[in-house]
Formats: sequence, structure tokens, C-alpha cells
Amino acid sequence: MKFQRFAKSLLGVTLAATMMAGCGSTGGTGSTGGSTTTTTTTTTATTTTDTGATTTAPEGGAKVGVSMPTKDLQRWNQDGANMESQLKAAGYEVDLQYAANDVQQQLSQVENMISNGCDVLVIAAIEGSSLGEALDMAKGANIPVIAYDRLIMNSDAVSYYATFDNYKVGTVQGTYVKDTLDLDNAAGPFNIEFTAGDPGDNNAGFFFNGAYDVLKDYIAEGKLVVVSGQKTFDEVATPTWATEVAQSRAENILSSFYADGTNLDVWLCSNDSTALGVENALAANYNGSYPIITGQDCDIQNTKNMIAGKQSMSVFKDTRTLASQVVKMVGQIINNETVDVNDTSTYDNGVKVVPSFLCEPVFADANNYKTILIESGYYTEDQLK
Repeated sequence: MKFQRFAKSLLGVTLAATMMAGCGSTGGTGSTGGSTTTTTTTTTATTTTDTGATTTAPEGGAKVGVSMPTKDLQRWNQDGANMESQLKAAGYEVDLQYAANDVQQQLSQVENMISNGCDVLVIAAIEGSSLGEALDMAKGANIPVIAYDRLIMNSDAVSYYATFDNYKVGTVQGTYVKDTLDLDNAAGPFNIEFTAGDPGDNNAGFFFNGAYDVLKDYIAEGKLVVVSGQKTFDEVATPTWATEVAQSRAENILSSFYADGTNLDVWLCSNDSTALGVENALAANYNGSYPIITGQDCDIQNTKNMIAGKQSMSVFKDTRTLASQVVKMVGQIINNETVDVNDTSTYDNGVKVVPSFLCEPVFADANNYKTILIESGYYTEDQLK
């Protein structure tokens, strides 16, 4: 397969450097504009179990509210389950709620968590600026808030942010494309399309810009050609990361620009739900040579598609390690200890720079998925059949 050159060159490095290390200190990460900053590193968590004594709830216990955006995407079910199980194992009472991608429902759920006496809130926001009233309540009640994987915007009530290095997620995708096509040496031109994420999700800009910054010089020189002309975030964004929205847009692009036999070489998708929509559109509307398709999250169906050759790669963000780090941070907050962060300059939510802990992403493909996903215990062989 045409992505084997890249896989062979990076597989050894990927496995040696990141084999389930998950959370680790990072170097500079880009902003949504792609600039580079230098991070400040403190103690880091390195495995899904190495959370240390600080994760243990104090005598008398403590209650943690966990707000997840939806059950419609596999990853949020896993995030919520991992968070709940690890918090309970550490001795906390847990109030876990899913908001069905309804902003008002999430707002109400968070307010109820505050009213019901939660000591710490962990929130993966549906829309980054939608929780003002609830956050004001939390601040008034002196309840610390950890923004989980999505930065909560425009509020000084956000105490900490725990996520993956989201700009690096995009650079991993862009570098995969660059190396797979051997853009530094190949003559080209190659045709590429982009599908990004939800405009209401602060992470979506990091993902897109990370990838685009790797590829923009090749686009400028004409080695990569965006046939549709759609290459800004606003043009390629996908509200709510919905598969059907990505599929509808992909179908329009294919019918408008590729129905005449024009070949498509790459479709860079920011995550797996959007990649699945593109893959569905290609199956029904495209007869050329199959393109490189990127993704993120290693969802089960997308991993099956990688094995079948329908998707080239997916960035793997092990939610177990992110949950482990957050549980550790909760314990440090409850016990009045120094909270682990490794970035104090990148994530400005419009009101303050939020102290953050960034975990390290890796990629999986058909060559390494068994090591990354099965041998680590993330999936079983049967789940991927």
C-alpha cells in the first residue's frame, strides 16, 4: 500500500517513544494560528495506573461531577466510563451525566451537579462558550473546574485544562500525508480535500491548523491542489462532527469536482466520525484510485476500515491515560497539593491562560494497530472482526 513508506519509517519511533506512555511532557505546541510556544513542565503521569497517592479521596470522601457531551460518539462513552471507573476506584462519589449534544441540557446538568454538592467539576463542553451561568455558579461556590479535552472559553472559572496536544494531532496527520506522498521528492501534483471539525469545539481549529501548517507550502507551490478550492477552516468545518454532515459535503464535492474522472489522492479528515462520512461518500460516488484518508480516535468502525484499506490512519488518543491524569489532578485539588501541568502559555480562553496538562498522541494504521490497540488492551481481536 502507498502509505507503507511512512509507516515503516515511523513505526519504530512511534512504538519506542509512545508505547502507551500516553500523558507526557511536551515541547512547544501551536496555537490555533499555528504559532509555537514553549511550555513549562512539571511532574507528569506516564501510565494508566501510575496516578499516585494523590488520587485517593480524603476520609469522608468527595464528590466529583463529570459532564460529557454525548453518547452518540464512541469516544465519549469511553471517556465517561474510564473517568467514572477510575474516580470510583480512588474513593470518590461520581455524578456522571451525558448531555445528548444539547447545550441547554448540559448547562442544566452542570447546575444540578453544583446544587447537589460536587466538590470538583470535570466538563467536556459541547460548545466552548455555552456554560457561563453554570461556571458563575461554580465560582461562587468555590468549586474548581477542570475542562476535559475541550477548552471552556470566556470564563475565569476554569481552573485547569486536561487534553491531548491538539495541535500535534494535526501535525501527525499532516506529516503522515507529507511522508506517504513523499512530497519533498515527488513531482506531483496531488489532489487533496479537507474535512475539519465542529466550529464550536475549540480543539477543531488546533487539529486543522496543525495539519494545514504542515501542508500549506506544498499547496502554495502547487504540488498539492485543493480541487474544490475549499481550504479555510470555515469552509471545511463540520458542525457537531456529524458523520452525515461530512458525508453530504463530501458527496457534493465529489459530484462537482471529481465526476469527470479527476483523481483524488488525499482526503484529510480531522477525526473518525467525519472520516466515516467521507468514506461512505467515496463508496457511493467515486471510481478513481482510493485516496489517503486520515482520522482521529481509532473508533471501532474506522479501525476496521483501516484493516480493510478504506482508511489510512487514525490518531490514537488513549482516553485511559487522559482519565488517569484527570483523576490525579482531582486528587491534587481535593488534597490542596500542587496540580500537575506542563503548559502554562498556550491555552488562552479569552479571559485567562488556563494551566494545562497535555497528553501525547500517536497514530495507528494497518501495520501497527495490533500493538497499539489490541496488545495494550484497548480493544480485543473480536471487537475488530
